[in-house]
Amino acid sequence: MTAVRKNPAAVSKLLWNLPWLVRYPFSRARAIGQSIVESTGTHHLIFVVANHFEPAYNEEPNGNGGYGVPMDVDTQLRRFDQWARDAYAIGNAVRDCNGTPFRHTNFYPAEQYHRKILDRMAQLQADGLGEVEVHLHHGVNEPDNKDNLRRSLVEFRDLLAHEHKCLSRQGEDGTPRYAFIHGNWALANSAQGQFCGVDSEIEILAETGCYADMTLPSAPDVSQVPRINSIYQCGRPLHERKPHRSGRNLAVGDSIKLPIIFTGPLLLDWRRSTSFVPKPRVETGDITLKAPLDVKRFNLWRSARIGVRGRPEWIFIKLFCHGFFEGDQPTLVGERMQEFWERVFEVSQNTRAFQVHFATAREAFNMAYAAVDGYAGDPGKYRDYKLTPIMLPRS
Repeated sequence: MTAVRKNPAAVSKLLWNLPWLVRYPFSRARAIGQSIVESTGTHHLIFVVANHFEPAYNEEPNGNGGYGVPMDVDTQLRRFDQWARDAYAIGNAVRDCNGTPFRHTNFYPAEQYHRKILDRMAQLQADGLGEVEVHLHHGVNEPDNKDNLRRSLVEFRDLLAHEHKCLSRQGEDGTPRYAFIHGNWALANSAQGQFCGVDSEIEILAETGCYADMTLPSAPDVSQVPRINSIYQCGRPLHERKPHRSGRNLAVGDSIKLPIIFTGPLLLDWRRSTSFVPKPRVETGDITLKAPLDVKRFNLWRSARIGVRGRPEWIFIKLFCHGFFEGDQPTLVGERMQEFWERVFEVSQNTRAFQVHFATAREAFNMAYAAVDGYAGDPGKYRDYKLTPIMLPRS
């Protein structure tokens, strides 16, 4: 993140969020109805942790609506090394039902590129502990334009693919494919002209090899669109501003037009109360020190039932975090996260109601695509269904 959204008045903030709040009861009714119909059988919970991976991040505001001077490269490398130690430790300690280690997908900012950092991130990926994908902050000080955006994406895509062997491809010689997260949430100029400037951004993403956008949810930010709790295709022409504001959920038998929009849970958590009056918290799947992990929150994520229609037993849960926010790291890859998974696996063993699968952005996309093509059973079989890593597996 490179900028702080000015705090809006309460009325303005409510107006920003009304479009998705109006749809929210229908989303919940659909999910609850589906859970009643599908009350028996084992569910497969596919977890993706989308990490806004910014070792240069300086949490101190600079007084001008942004953050402090980015950390120097040596500091970034030290921060990364600490992250890697914890990532290896939890990856060795926590495995899913397929034996896959817990790991994040690391969305690295194009505008913060440093070769030494990407070399180390590529090694982490080679060891199976965090595939690298594309993050970008642009249009921060003034609106960007489509030519500059295209150039930035292509140059960074090719750096990752050719210099570091990151990203993926379909077939042996195809264009590098990537997942994307927009900095400051402003996908396709959705933040009232701030932090982007390019209405046709999703069209450019499609043309440059993006297979999925994982920016959402962004509530209570102004950039949140009405479409929530789904994996879907843009319903408007891709050259329009916010073409992802509507669209049809992926379903078995569909013809897929990329990029798909892959949202995480957006829910109201009613557990808090003041003087016996419910006071909901907006749940967005954000992992932070201040939003502790627990089984009740886990069950809330499950209840969104995000997936491919016609394959209800495969439930996709995309969480997100900022790996270098001060104080968050123990929750992201440390003891708190490990304790959380121990509790979840205990529930799984006791109830036999679900199995957990850890997936990268690419693997989750492949699983969703396999579901669309009619495959069922263990989604772990389809981690490389369409897109395979450019990086050769370790021998």
